[in-house]
Amino acid sequence: MYVPAHFAEADRGVLLGLIRDFPLATLVIAGADGLEANHLPLVAEERDGTLVLCGHLARGNPAWRQVDPAAEALAVFAGPSAYVTPAWYPGKAEHGMVVPTYNYAAVHAYGRIRLVSEAAALRRHVDTLTRHFEAGRPQPWAVADAPADYLDKMLAAIVGVEFSVTRLVGKNKASQNRNGADREGVRRGLAAGDAGERRAAALIPAPGGAP
Repeated sequence: MYVPAHFAEADRGVLLGLIRDFPLATLVIAGADGLEANHLPLVAEERDGTLVLCGHLARGNPAWRQVDPAAEALAVFAGPSAYVTPAWYPGKAEHGMVVPTYNYAAVHAYGRIRLVSEAAALRRHVDTLTRHFEAGRPQPWAVADAPADYLDKMLAAIVGVEFSVTRLVGKNKASQNRNGADREGVRRGLAAGDAGERRAAALIPAPGGAP
């Protein structure tokens, strides 16, 4: 990922926050048949100082058979994003030398994958994922709510993925390369838009922040 210095995001807390808030990752592996990409939610856990991203693939998905535990893999998390129209820049009326762009936040996680097939480990895995995604709901669903024989059937149909992260690369492209007036124009424009645009507006540095 191309990351100019003014768009680089190195704060680990910010990167983990994006992974938490936007957990649907694009998991890319290099298999025998070339690159293979799949979309799956991944939940971050700290284990003895190592960041581990946990998820699973359907056993019917041939991708898990392509996994090489010794090869590097990539998980891409896409955060808020929005189109930026030149109409929001004061310079449009002054000199017209403005063009559109797109603001976005993303995290690339590099590491290696370990597959999990043992039944008890898979049960712990789905318990963890379920508690994570059901947290905060008024009546959270629990894995134990389903019949045991049905759970056994469902667990047999998945393969656990444990992605041990060796490197995180973050990018927050939020108009930092524009002057304060332009950034404020973009922030106001996005803040008046839909929910996704409002989330992108929140990424823009506050007035007085470094360009």
